[in-house]
Amino acid sequence: MPQTIVLNKNNISDLTTNNTLVYKFPNSVQFKNNSIALDSVTMYYSYTNINSSPLGNNTFSYNWKVASTVTSFTVTIPDGLYEISDINSYLQYVFIQNGHYLVDSTSQNVYYAEFLVNPTTYGVNIITYAVPTSLPSGFTAPSGFAGFPSTSYYPVITIPANFNNIVGYTAGFTTSSGTNSSSSTPQVQPNPTLFLTCSGISNKYASPSTVLYSITPTVALGQVITERPNEKSYAKLVDGTYNQITIKILGTDLNPITILDPAMTIMLSIRDDNEK
Repeated sequence: MPQTIVLNKNNISDLTTNNTLVYKFPNSVQFKNNSIALDSVTMYYSYTNINSSPLGNNTFSYNWKVASTVTSFTVTIPDGLYEISDINSYLQYVFIQNGHYLVDSTSQNVYYAEFLVNPTTYGVNIITYAVPTSLPSGFTAPSGFAGFPSTSYYPVITIPANFNNIVGYTAGFTTSSGTNSSSSTPQVQPNPTLFLTCSGISNKYASPSTVLYSITPTVALGQVITERPNEKSYAKLVDGTYNQITIKILGTDLNPITILDPAMTIMLSIRDDNEK
């Protein structure tokens, strides 16, 4: 009869990335003709889609003109879990920090570039607006305002490699005035599928051979992922003596990912193949 072992946040070996869990057997265990399978996984959809490493997709830049001088500003997004609306909010935050906005007659901030989801085209629009050469009627300039251009000017946003995949533009794309549309499907989550690997197994049909199971979330960011296979897929454990089993959570590119919320439960089933 298959035996069940349970791993949770107490088994996480690296609390910085939360992607490696180690189950230590109470005593050394001899496996011979045994296989292991996933029973269930419960975890939060909390792994970052924008980070400095390993994805390297956390920066883009924009140009701003004061008088006749054009200056480039880099936007560095903190590592985290973002929707397009969150990226737009962070851009607005940077505009405020740099004094690149005005305030209208209703006391609302006016920004001159934005990222917007276009559900009709299944893409992202980057829209830039003309920065006036003087204060419009009813507007006020905030404290620290950078200054007006000598001629009307549209900010230019440059989309570098890696970040371009998030918004669906080619690497190196620079915006023109008005509305710019993505040329490919945005990959807001670069890791749409997770892979669980398990030490000690040899799966001849998988690469790497330690892949035990794959998870494709069907819930929104921040919600609970619950995976419970209808039928267990057993992988052969290499014969030998074991003190522990290590589970790793990898991204679609098979690199370790950073999981923000360590609350998770992974149940594994170990069977004796002679009893099948």
